[in-house]
Amino acid sequence: MVEKAKLIWLDGKFIPWDEARVHILTHTLHYGLGVFEGIRAYRCQDGRTAIFRLREHIRRLFDSAHVMQIDIPFNTGEIEGVCVEILKVNDQKEAYIRPLVFLGEGVMGLNPQGSPVQVAIISWLWGAYLGEEGLLRGVRLKTSAFTRHHVRIMMTKTKTVGNYVNSILAKREAIQAGYDEAILLDTEGYVSEASGENIFLVKDGVLKTPPLTAILPGITRDCIITLAQDLGITVKESRFSLDELYLADEAFLTGTAAEVTPIREVDGRTIGPGKPGPISQKLQAAFFRVVKGEDPRYQHWLTYI
Repeated sequence: MVEKAKLIWLDGKFIPWDEARVHILTHTLHYGLGVFEGIRAYRCQDGRTAIFRLREHIRRLFDSAHVMQIDIPFNTGEIEGVCVEILKVNDQKEAYIRPLVFLGEGVMGLNPQGSPVQVAIISWLWGAYLGEEGLLRGVRLKTSAFTRHHVRIMMTKTKTVGNYVNSILAKREAIQAGYDEAILLDTEGYVSEASGENIFLVKDGVLKTPPLTAILPGITRDCIITLAQDLGITVKESRFSLDELYLADEAFLTGTAAEVTPIREVDGRTIGPGKPGPISQKLQAAFFRVVKGEDPRYQHWLTYI
């Protein structure tokens, strides 16, 4: 359950949490055309709060809206400013921030022309998405029967509201089978990504992740690639099959919600020794040092409150 905060920002003003409501004829509620982002703010070693890669997240929000032909009635600076301000008004030292752009009430039918564009920004406390134990010991994944959206079917580079029905189906399937998370394959059978995360494997010291061809360009994914290269780890962006994943020495997931979560099992096959490997642990530790302001080389990724 989401823990309530004091205020939510909706269409230009802060309102009490329980008063943030929309009409039942909200277009996005019926047809799924809307875009969103997920952003984390961390309490740093010096006691300050910093939002991780705020500019990149808001740029991706606007990019998603552009692709889906939604004109956001605020500029990037205004949305960034609200993401900072909402932590202050809610007195939050750490939080998950959710900007949401949606089409409001006024038009029905598949043509959304004339629907008002509304913007909400919400912040709440959200711990480890796949569980604290998952961060420490690794998670168990199941390959889904559902295929990941393909470029000839959907806009795959956007965080579009309706896209995530595919992920919900895959996630439910995995949970009901007793696993923690789902892996989706592309239309040719190669590993694409998890229901809400990018995926990496390690083999013979080389870090490998699917290319951006048909996956969401994850901001945490980009961070891990940069950190790995700076640590002298070879990184390859190329497709890989399920059996390559089964035979990996290590594997892990990345995402704003999931952060850096090791994988210990896929489809009943133990990955490596069945626990987080040295490269996964090194990158996970490096990531948490960065987001908590402990590594001066990456201060430009942090927006301090």
